[in-house]
Amino acid sequence: MKTTTRLLPHCLLLLSALVGAAPAARAKGTPDQQRASIRQTRDDVLAELYKLKPEARAKIKQAAGYAVFSNVGVNLILASFAGGHGLVVEKGLVKDTETYMKMGSAGLGLGLGVKDFRAVFVFDSKDRLRDFVDKGWDFSGQADAAAKSNEKGGAVATAGNITEGVAVYQITKNGLALQATLQGTKYWKDKSLN
Repeated sequence: MKTTTRLLPHCLLLLSALVGAAPAARAKGTPDQQRASIRQTRDDVLAELYKLKPEARAKIKQAAGYAVFSNVGVNLILASFAGGHGLVVEKGLVKDTETYMKMGSAGLGLGLGVKDFRAVFVFDSKDRLRDFVDKGWDFSGQADAAAKSNEKGGAVATAGNITEGVAVYQITKNGLALQATLQGTKYWKDKSLN
């Protein structure tokens, strides 16, 4: 009972931080404006990725498709929460197919801070891409440190494979976070934009 009473103020602070961070994690406006905003974010993220990791351009060009997500996460003591949106592009012979998606995650572990980051998934096969669009789950252990506020601090670009045939690049934008969490992330189709 004492532990619950002591954690209550922290949970309320976390909830208020999440409410404040939510607008930044979601595109605003009409559905057409939201789609345009998400496409612009995709273009900006890819341009930044190509500056940080030039070899990523060739990898994406040869891939069956890719996904770009914008995410804001909040870590407070024992819990972490994040939300965002993104776009999956499946390459076609004549025309690429775009699927707009949302994401949300929650985790348990030690952490403190707010982190704004971008993730780029690169799919080697259409099967892997379709699995991601249709099932969308990722569960991972995560440990990182990021410190950047506007133009000050260090942006981090990391790459790794979450599963065979899928590479992930993560770019920290603004924020400050120190965390070690087990994070469960769910990706799903955005019904209002598809």
